[in-house]
Amino acid sequence: MPLKTSNDVVLARQKVRQWAIELRFSLVDQTKLVTAASELGRNALDHGKGGQMSIEQITTGVKVGLRLVFEDQGPGIPDIQQALKDGYTTASGMGLGLGGSKRLVNEFSIESEVGKGTKITVVRWK
Repeated sequence: MPLKTSNDVVLARQKVRQWAIELRFSLVDQTKLVTAASELGRNALDHGKGGQMSIEQITTGVKVGLRLVFEDQGPGIPDIQQALKDGYTTASGMGLGLGGSKRLVNEFSIESEVGKGTKITVVRWK
């Protein structure tokens, strides 16, 4: 899914919620996943100058989950550890985005190269 406009972020949120409902995630887990998707989608749009999100169902043994991948070709994140700290912001927000998103999911990985972009992968298990 493209993340080129604010409307795209709304559509991405809706798609994540739809998948989570279909997989019978609890309401709490749906909310956590949608909130993380909203924040990461907004970051790709605002900081990464647009990007894309992919979503897929994953299974391991009897566990079912959703994997979301957010990618952009923006300026990248020079200091990932600093960016994950609560209160750190490069914009006018509260600085809770990346760290908050990480706390809302079960798995979180981030790859970023200055001048080339950022890829964030999150997984929420049911």
